[in-house]
Amino acid sequence: MFDDDPFAAPAKKVVSFEAQLENASVEELEGRIEQLKAQIVACEQAIASKRAQRAAAESVFGAGPS
Repeated sequence: MFDDDPFAAPAKKVVSFEAQLENASVEELEGRIEQLKAQIVACEQAIASKRAQRAAAESVFGAGPS
């Protein structure tokens, strides 16, 4: 039997992060920065929400073991 599948998609070449930055345009890099900033804000909001939920639970049930 053959190990190669003639219908399989060709393997994608892995491009390093540094190469991605080097090959990106200024506009692409600015867009990437904006996306990352939005993700950071979302993470910060999720952290604040989780801390508020924990504080509310601790106020009702008391602090659990650390």
